[in-house]
Amino acid sequence: MFELPLFPLNTVLFPGMPLPLHIFEDRYKQMIGECLEGERLFGVVLIRNGSEALGPLAEPHTVGCTARIMETQPLEEGRMQITAIGERRFRILSLKYDLPYLVGEVEFHPIMVESPEELQPAADKLTPKVRQYIDLLKQIEVVDLNPDNLPQDPLMLGHLAPVLLQMPPGEKQTLLNSESALELLISTNQFYTREIAFLRAIIERGKDQSQYPVSQN
Repeated sequence: MFELPLFPLNTVLFPGMPLPLHIFEDRYKQMIGECLEGERLFGVVLIRNGSEALGPLAEPHTVGCTARIMETQPLEEGRMQITAIGERRFRILSLKYDLPYLVGEVEFHPIMVESPEELQPAADKLTPKVRQYIDLLKQIEVVDLNPDNLPQDPLMLGHLAPVLLQMPPGEKQTLLNSESALELLISTNQFYTREIAFLRAIIERGKDQSQYPVSQN
């Protein structure tokens, strides 16, 4: 068990994934400054209740991901742009409110990783769906995603695939909460099946509407 400064956000961070952040509030300028001075990690947690900025400290979900600051760009008035990368999953045991920012008593909460023989078939089912999803998404909006550069490692795929999905953070939190890598891959596959059908419906609706131009009269 150890203390970890917490950054409640409306996003879910997965291990190995990058997270750009604009630091502008005094409490988080202090927190990130202290992390930089001590080369410390901070924790990213999805907000359960409350808001990201300019209000009382938000209530977080109990499972989050540690973040290591990789790049820092100082801005005016003490603001900064940072890029952090997710490292390890943790669980909050209790919260402390004696600083301007939230601090958690936490413990690492590693995901169970099954054998490659168990994980690879699930990854092989998920990979083509991720590629299909990206291809469909590109028909709707401009996205800078390459479907050919997906990780070969099943767990890395399991951490990247939820990030690519355009779905509510609460649903991504359910994936971060997965107890095992196999559960993560299977659950993510189910979300992709749903979201692919959703994108197809949007594309087909667009085609139907384009066949019937709106009268200008």
